[in-house]
Amino acid sequence: MTARPRAPRPRPASLTVSLLAPAAVVALLAGCATSEPAASAGTADTSASGGTRTVDTAFGEVELPADPQAALGVYTTDIDMLVTLGVPLAGKQPIRDEGYTAFPSFFDQAALADVETFENFPEYNYEEMLTAEPDVILNGLGYDADLVAKLPEIAPTYSYDGFDGGDWRDRFAEIAVAFDREDEHDAWVEKYEAKVAEVRAALDAADVHPVVAPVGYWDGSVTASCYGMPCLVFKDLGLEIPEYADSWDGTVYSLEQLEALSDVDVMFASDAPGADGAIPDPFAEIEGNALWSALPAVSSGNVVRYDMEMNYGSPSGQYAFLEVVEKALLP
Repeated sequence: MTARPRAPRPRPASLTVSLLAPAAVVALLAGCATSEPAASAGTADTSASGGTRTVDTAFGEVELPADPQAALGVYTTDIDMLVTLGVPLAGKQPIRDEGYTAFPSFFDQAALADVETFENFPEYNYEEMLTAEPDVILNGLGYDADLVAKLPEIAPTYSYDGFDGGDWRDRFAEIAVAFDREDEHDAWVEKYEAKVAEVRAALDAADVHPVVAPVGYWDGSVTASCYGMPCLVFKDLGLEIPEYADSWDGTVYSLEQLEALSDVDVMFASDAPGADGAIPDPFAEIEGNALWSALPAVSSGNVVRYDMEMNYGSPSGQYAFLEVVEKALLP
C-alpha cells in the first residue's frame, strides 16, 4: 500500500512533508477529525446539479465534480481505475517505492506518457498531492482513517477500502457509478470476460487442469494464500486451488513443513521487478532446501513469477495476470 513483504498489504504510514510546505499543507496537517465509515457505499445520486454529483461512499456523502479534468489516484490501483474509466488525470500522479520508479509496466503507458510521478507509499506525500492540483481524488487506502480525513482538504475525495479482503471489482463497479462512467466499466468487463472465455476454452481443449496456488516466502516461512487478486482469475478459469490456500490469510508453513505443498502443480509468486524489468526469484534464499527443491512444482520448473502490483486488484492488473496464467499453462 510500511507493506507486508510476503504479500504487501498496505498499512498506515508516516507523513512526508517538506519544511517549506505551503501554508495549505501546514493547515491540512494541523489535524482533521477522523471519519467513521458509513453504511452505504458507492451509488450516485441522480440529482446532480451545479457541476457536481452527490455520491454515497463508505465514508458518507461526497460532492464530486460532474466532469473532472484533473483526477488524482492515491495508490497506483486508483490511477489504473481512473485511466480505465477515461477520467482525465492531473499531470502528476503517485507511485510506490520499494522497487518501483515508474508506473507498473502493464498499465496503459500511452495514457500515462506525459504524467509526472512522485513517491507516495509507504509514506504519504501530502505536499506533492497538493501541488498536483487535483479537482477530485480517488483513494483506495480507506483502511487509514487519518488519510481519509485529510485528503478532502486537498480536493473532493472518494475513499474506499480496496484492501478489505473482498473482490476489488465490486468497488470498481461502485466507483464507475459514482464517476458516471458505467459504459467504460462495462467495456472493460466485456473485454476481460471474453479473454477468460478464450483461455478457459483453450485449457479445456488441451485438457490442462492443474492445481494452482499463489505462494510466497518471507522471514523463514512459505505462505500459500489467496491474498489479493490472483485467485479471482484462477476461479474465473475454473482452476483448482488447495483448501489451505483458498483464503485471504491462507496458511504459513515452516521450512520443515513444505511437503504440505506437494499437491500444487503450478505455483505463482510475485515480487517487485528489477531495473531490467525481470521479476527476481522470491525463493532464492531457500533454493538449497531439500524439501523445497523436491516439491513437484519446483522440480518441474513450474514456479511462475509476476509483478506484485498485480496482486492489489485493478483492471490492467487483473487482465495482465490472466495473460500470465495463459502463458504459463498454455505455452
